[in-house]
Amino acid sequence: MDETQLPLHTHLNLETAPIQWPELERFFARGRVIQVDSALDLVAVATALAKDDTDYFSACLDKQQIQHLSNETAKRWAQHDEHLWAVVVAPWVLVQEREA
Repeated sequence: MDETQLPLHTHLNLETAPIQWPELERFFARGRVIQVDSALDLVAVATALAKDDTDYFSACLDKQQIQHLSNETAKRWAQHDEHLWAVVVAPWVLVQEREA
């Protein structure tokens, strides 16, 4: 099956991968990194973003479960070898910390 024919959630799940800070740094510099709380399903958040589900995003923003990556977190990720997972929903890169 052609990847373009896959359901959106499945396609994004296949696009999710581990990532290290140096790969994220240029996206952070452009303000394009969104941090997703580890309590949320990264692929579900990416799917909601791709579908422009504003109700879902508003609820997560209100609970501070989704936010632009802060300078403090970026510094920590740059200094430590954090276990990060990411998926791209252009122009955004959604990133989530994972347990080692």
